[in-house]
Amino acid sequence: MDTRFPFVDWFRNSSPYINAHRGRTFVILIEGEAMARGRGEQLIQDLALLHTLGVRLVVVFGIRPQVQQALDAAGIDPVRHVGRWVADAAIMGHVERVAAEQRLWLEARLSLGLPNTPLHGVELTAVSGNLVMAKPLGVREGIDFDHSGEVRRVRAAAVQGLLDRGSLVLLPPLGFTSTGEVFDLDASEVAQHAAMALAADKLILLGEAVGLYDESGALQRQLTPSEAEPLLGQSEPGSEQARHLAAACAAARHGVARTHLLSWHDHNALLGELFTRDGVGTMITQHRYEQLRPAELADIGGLLELLEPLERRDMLVPRSRERLEHEIDDYHVIDRDGMIIGCAALHRFGEAEMGELACLAIHVDYRGGARGALLLAAIEHRARRMGLSALFVLTTHTAHWFVEQGFRDADIEALPPLKRDTYNHARKSKILIKSLA
Repeated sequence: MDTRFPFVDWFRNSSPYINAHRGRTFVILIEGEAMARGRGEQLIQDLALLHTLGVRLVVVFGIRPQVQQALDAAGIDPVRHVGRWVADAAIMGHVERVAAEQRLWLEARLSLGLPNTPLHGVELTAVSGNLVMAKPLGVREGIDFDHSGEVRRVRAAAVQGLLDRGSLVLLPPLGFTSTGEVFDLDASEVAQHAAMALAADKLILLGEAVGLYDESGALQRQLTPSEAEPLLGQSEPGSEQARHLAAACAAARHGVARTHLLSWHDHNALLGELFTRDGVGTMITQHRYEQLRPAELADIGGLLELLEPLERRDMLVPRSRERLEHEIDDYHVIDRDGMIIGCAALHRFGEAEMGELACLAIHVDYRGGARGALLLAAIEHRARRMGLSALFVLTTHTAHWFVEQGFRDADIEALPPLKRDTYNHARKSKILIKSLA
């Protein structure tokens, strides 16, 4: 392999995602800490790249640390409750000023096009405005939140019109009312409602954490809202994790296909999540993007690609396209975002009330998990529904794994007559059987 240009292979592998993302709508939240810690320049370059690739972008930006710095300088100690400050007139003056300054800074950086800059030759129009309508939080637990508010609605038609004209839409954490007032909003709530109103393809939340972790400290790559919500209950009210989780789960339940939790500390997080198969953070989606399902004729190409390396190593008997097409109803597959990464087949021998577990295969990049056991469980469930009393398998390489799954050694006489007559003595495959009783 030529290692002089490693980015070339990455670029080739990213081409399916470039095509898939073109014309899609992404809502991206950049928390204020990212800008305060000097990550704005890199993120803007990534946004410009996404724009040139045809992604329709709505960018929500946070301003919490910048406002806090301004309040500290002014000697103002705001009243806080459940993670929100009470935005009185004095505080709102700083909120509005900081939001305007941050928006102008973003617009200026998105306009940068000097020959020695990454945005050279990119004409990007950034637009903001009164696109988010707000309502007051009112009095909560005896505390009047004054001009701290929540989203009433996002003017989706206006935002869509701007996106249709090729603009990048900027949304500050501010909302407006029909009475002409301005309210301080939570940026993650603005991002959530924007994604829901636009039926966005993705909501991307860039915060401190890489993603969500389980009890053992392992990064959770994918969760459903039901799986993620217990973590929300364990989060400190008003914390970034609580705000992002609430936004992600609500968006997933209201039609946003995928929400991604990423860290702005990782310079490669945004592009790595969007242009690699496994991503780098945690994705919350109402429907899992890795699923076990019955195979379809459209899976034939993916099955051939999965099986060919194993056939070449003599781990599996070669199967032609025609044979796979004829037997496709016998197969289950594991589909990971359009890629077939696992399969197994159940061939029925009804006269003997037995089934053959055949062609159990997992892609080399996805071994070490529980996918093999998952496929076996699906095949066993199907065999029981068919009224079969046992499963048998012929294997040359993985006998120990099957023994661990409850199979036992058997001789050729235990096979159904038809299978016994076609047994390939040259391969010397081990025969193992598992009772389904």
